[in-house]
Amino acid sequence: MKRFGSTTWSGNLHDGKGAVSTESGALENYPYSFLTRYGEKPGTNPEELLGAAHAACFTMSLVRMLGTANFVPEQVDGKSEVVIEKDGDGFSISSVHLTVTAKIPGIDQDTFQSIATEAKAWCPVSKLMKVEVGFEATLVP
Repeated sequence: MKRFGSTTWSGNLHDGKGAVSTESGALENYPYSFLTRYGEKPGTNPEELLGAAHAACFTMSLVRMLGTANFVPEQVDGKSEVVIEKDGDGFSISSVHLTVTAKIPGIDQDTFQSIATEAKAWCPVSKLMKVEVGFEATLVP
């Protein structure tokens, strides 16, 4: 199985502009630029897209593992915060933090934490991360 995203770019780094697209068409020529990445201009950036992909991957992993344990969530809300910082002459992703809040009938806190922690480790995007991936899981009544 292969999936892809693609980009186009014109101009120099600071004044140029790009567009990002996904194979599925969920994003099609969506704008990104230096200022959407490092400034406040509307558009997307690679870290935001990585965060969305990580949150989606983790959430699916969690739902899969909950199902294996015979739990069906009413709702799962996941978020992945990706931090990019100056690193010498360039930038690096310095940390990632996953947060999940879930409403799951019939599950206790210890079982939820165990399954959520395992799902974080199992998620293919988590495996890709070379930085420490922080984690917080909240079960709501």
